Amino acid sequence: MCDVLELSGSGYYDWVNRPESNKEKEDKKLLKEIKKVHKESHETYGVRRITAQLNKEGILCGESRVGRLMRENNIYCKTRKKYKATTNSKHNYPVAPNLLEQNFEAERPDEKYVGDITYVWTDEGWLYLAGVEDLFNREVVGWKISERMTVDISVSAMKMAIGRKESSRGRVDISF
Repeated sequence: MCDVLELSGSGYYDWVNRPESNKEKEDKKLLKEIKKVHKESHETYGVRRITAQLNKEGILCGESRVGRLMRENNIYCKTRKKYKATTNSKHNYPVAPNLLEQNFEAERPDEKYVGDITYVWTDEGWLYLAGVEDLFNREVVGWKISERMTVDISVSAMKMAIGRKESSRGRVDISF
């Protein structure tokens, strides 16, 4: 192996038998403390909070060192997802009738469309995605992404679905 890597045999054995450095010893002690604080926090503390807690306990260290040791040892914090209420059932708005009555089979394309809205947390905040699916072949035929969950995203997704079908087949009549 030394020939392939163009190393001297004596250099390799010096490296293998070299005693642990003081920094490596200190890193092992610090890693033990990091794991303790991480466990006590129920794995919710990240680099900044672990560093602050260690400094508060009298163990002086920096964020970059704590971050390096956490990365090297696959120690990550669990992030809690923020709760976002998306449904308000206490309203006086009319409720649309259930036209499909749980029959999700379609005989031909463009016979039945279904839609839904979902939301995703991103670094910039919540993003909402409305989608429309053709039940015949389960193809997504319309969609809209927005920063706000409004009626507009559902309507825009349906308009996209209708527009795509009109352009491929001519005029399409769809009733709501």
